Amino acid sequence: MKKTIALLLLIALCVFQYVRTSSPDQDPYLTTDYSRLHPVKVERVVAGKEEEQLVRLVKDAKRKGLKVSIAGQRHSQGGHTYYKDGIVVDMTSYNKIIEVDSDAKRITLQAGATWEDAQKAINRYGLSVKTMQSLNPFTIGGSISINAHGRDIRNGSLISSVDSFRLLTADGQIKNVSRTENAELFPLALGGYGLFGIILDVTLDLTEDEVYRESTLLMDLSDYVDYFQREVLPNPAIKLHIGRISVADDSYFTEALAKNYTVDPSLPLDKYNKLESNEKWVAPGKLLFNLNRSTDWGKKLQWNLQTYVFTRQSDHIISRNNAMRAAYEFMDYSQPGANDQLQEYFVPLDRFDSFARRLGEIVKEDKLNLLNVTIRYVGKDREAMLSYAKDDMLALVCLFNTPLSEQGQRKMKDSVQRMIDEVIAHDGSYYLPYIAYPTLEQFQTIYPNYENFFEQKRMFDENELFMNYFYANYGSGRRIEEVAS
Repeated sequence: MKKTIALLLLIALCVFQYVRTSSPDQDPYLTTDYSRLHPVKVERVVAGKEEEQLVRLVKDAKRKGLKVSIAGQRHSQGGHTYYKDGIVVDMTSYNKIIEVDSDAKRITLQAGATWEDAQKAINRYGLSVKTMQSLNPFTIGGSISINAHGRDIRNGSLISSVDSFRLLTADGQIKNVSRTENAELFPLALGGYGLFGIILDVTLDLTEDEVYRESTLLMDLSDYVDYFQREVLPNPAIKLHIGRISVADDSYFTEALAKNYTVDPSLPLDKYNKLESNEKWVAPGKLLFNLNRSTDWGKKLQWNLQTYVFTRQSDHIISRNNAMRAAYEFMDYSQPGANDQLQEYFVPLDRFDSFARRLGEIVKEDKLNLLNVTIRYVGKDREAMLSYAKDDMLALVCLFNTPLSEQGQRKMKDSVQRMIDEVIAHDGSYYLPYIAYPTLEQFQTIYPNYENFFEQKRMFDENELFMNYFYANYGSGRRIEEVAS
């Protein structure tokens, strides 16, 4: 009898697990990215190993009429790293450090290397990268393909610290690309979402590693821009900065945290430059963030704890390389049928207050589950063809938890389009790596260079060998369906 009951319980558990994971976003035979929004069957996934192998792959795909997409860690979320029935080139195994030139303050590394790989290679020389995302597990090639930005407020978006790179193009040729050699490809492939070829290796300009004092202030959100313009931007000693906005009910879009990293030249670098892991207390952090996802009181608890911990950390000493490797494992989320999705909106500093107010109103009106909002600063970018920083901008990076159902995604899409209308009304822009919710008209309005960009794409890749869902949605002049069914 006991064995029968145990067997029935086991069968019930198996059935429950099967039903729980039966949605397309959990299908191991389909390919998708972090968003899990558009899982499809691809022809095959190929690990990048050698230069000659990649050249053969591109030539073979062209001969057979196949499409090629390039993948790193697949966190771009908008289908930039795969395409139905195409070949996915997984570059994460193409990850060697080629050279560190400490005198010239440069590093050359293969595109599949991560920012953590770069930090480990240069830390011993007292050097640091200029610009990267706040997190360091992403690949260099992926980051420059989306022209990333982060906490550094002095060096702009990532394109400004790229010296050169080598690009495998659709004709199977390898081109050296810089501001002086094959220069027409420089502003296209950087921030080009993998549409102009496979970036093989990259040379980055570096800066000095430094010792910072952290300081965090709690303030009214209405005071944030004035504080940033008066106290942060004019102070050259403040090198990194990040802001956070409350999404807790009792302080919703009315309170903000401003965190600065200020150089202290009196402190010796060698005492603080050992690379540390920030992945501490992962299990409690996951529990807290899950409460943030599921309850209003969890959001309040998260904000109160953040405020307490960050303000208590004021005067904490940290090296630049350690400051640029924030914790991320506590945010991991793999619940079937739902996911955390990023959206990012940029507005000029003088339009920030008005836009933030409207953003908060739309989120409440549409009952969206907004988990976190951070504020980043990025200086005007005049280089990238699809530059999101049309002026000196403040970015609002919004993390939502959303259902992956057709109904849930339709609601999210409608809400995002409302937000994009406000972005346009406030002379702003949005970040293209994330899910393709905006309409074709919204994309074309915010990125007026789109026509030239896609013309150049077709000129350098006339057979449209390099393909992904970003190009399918916006490059052809029509939208495809991006909502998961």
